[in-house]
Amino acid sequence: ARGVQVVGLCLGAYVLAAAGLLDGRPATTHWAWADDFAQRFPRVKLDPDVLYVDDGNLMTSAGTAAGLDCCLHVVRRRFGSDAANQIARRLVIPPHRQGGQAQYVPQPVAAHPRDERLAGLLDWVRAHLDIAHSVDSLAQRVLMSRRTFTRHFRQATGTTVTAWLQAERLARAQHLLETTGHSIDAIAQAAGYGSSVSLRQHFAGALGTSPSAYRREFRDAGADARG
Repeated sequence: ARGVQVVGLCLGAYVLAAAGLLDGRPATTHWAWADDFAQRFPRVKLDPDVLYVDDGNLMTSAGTAAGLDCCLHVVRRRFGSDAANQIARRLVIPPHRQGGQAQYVPQPVAAHPRDERLAGLLDWVRAHLDIAHSVDSLAQRVLMSRRTFTRHFRQATGTTVTAWLQAERLARAQHLLETTGHSIDAIAQAAGYGSSVSLRQHFAGALGTSPSAYRREFRDAGADARG
């Protein structure tokens, strides 16, 4: 039917392939069954090394955790990053993993810091993403040495300061693109990228698209969901 999106999670890709829906199209499935899948369905452009494949109205994913990533991707496209992030927090899983990411790469799960200083710092940074931050400036703010701060930060969040900052800036930019009519330049400043060029570079690297295209896609997906 027109406008219908079909998703095959994990071995669900077998069902779509058996129905002929994946002939000539890119797809993935659980890595342990990739060889069998390729033999059974040689017309499918199988990529066994990714988390999920979004090919427009057809989506397929790898194993269980990748299936959750794929579902979050669907929620993000239709209802926005805020809704997807809320679900991810409830499930205690990373809020966003790109479909093209390797299946074998372990991902840390961000935790709520038990250290009140770190918890307060993260809230403060989120409220001030428009200004520049460095490891040294943040360590100084919580009265820690650089070495102690980076160790505590990784223990609390499961990632590095730089990676966390980039994820927060990207999430802020996505939110503003989805909910406001602000210019790309204004959004770049608000999210702390400094310039629209930097925002476009980070967007392309993380999401494989441009801010303008992301905004159009989100609005189109929202219209489809309401219609």
